[in-house]
Amino acid sequence: MEQIIAGVRDFDGALVVVPEPGGDFPELAWGDAFFYCTPDGHMPQNAQPYGTIVIKNYPDDALSDLDPPGRWRVNIHVDRPTFRELTGEEPRSLSRPRDYAAADSVMPHPVYGALGWISVVNPGERTTDTVVQLLRGAHDASRARFERRHEPGRSLEND
Repeated sequence: MEQIIAGVRDFDGALVVVPEPGGDFPELAWGDAFFYCTPDGHMPQNAQPYGTIVIKNYPDDALSDLDPPGRWRVNIHVDRPTFRELTGEEPRSLSRPRDYAAADSVMPHPVYGALGWISVVNPGERTTDTVVQLLRGAHDASRARFERRHEPGRSLEND
């Protein structure tokens, strides 16, 4: 997990947020990691992260069985062609049964797959390189969105 976080921190314009006790984030998020592309260095107020690492089950997201010690999951937003290539399905047409708790396997996110998110529980030998590559692509896509939003002469009304 630390290897992936360190890799994302090396991306140009990356902001990695890891909430800790006593901060501004709810207790539920403590210990998780959220990845943003913010070339200006400021926490985005109107953008979702392009990737996350979660270290526990959430109330509506327990299929990956993340509560046992040592289990964690990387979640990455990808474009539709990449999603299709990785899963063999369209994001909004998921129908195959899956073991969302399986480690070191790329699959649709158990809750947000229909929105183009993929996930990997405990990336290992088979998936770590893919995860880093996907995070790089998601970071680059996020950077392109940031640059479009901040073009000279562009108003908020255009977003």
